[in-house]
Amino acid sequence: MTSIDTWPPWAAIIVLGAPGLLAVAGIAHSLHLSHRHLDALKEALKNSRYIYLWGDSLGKRGLIWSLLEISKIAGMVVWPRAYVLTGDVNPADIETFPARLKRRLIVNMTLMFTSFTWGVVAAMLVKFR
Repeated sequence: MTSIDTWPPWAAIIVLGAPGLLAVAGIAHSLHLSHRHLDALKEALKNSRYIYLWGDSLGKRGLIWSLLEISKIAGMVVWPRAYVLTGDVNPADIETFPARLKRRLIVNMTLMFTSFTWGVVAAMLVKFR
């Protein structure tokens, strides 16, 4: 494998800088979801235990909590099996969940996982150069 030091500078900048840009885009998208679509998400999951317990305080506890809440809701919708087994989400809510909101949550999860994976690969390239 060739060292990243021998790459053209623009290629190294793109490979090493893109995970940070994707992470910023993912955080911005999560904040957008928490400020613009949180009420629709709560309405779509109204029979779920998580929304029943935490619904009143969702979106009112600050920036970091808003990001964590959107991540939790995205996980419940994108991978519902574990949350159905633990009782956090109602299977009927998952079946009737609006497709437009599910697409937005899938985009959010994709941004997070892509930036994380790409960041690990970039760190390995720098470590083993």
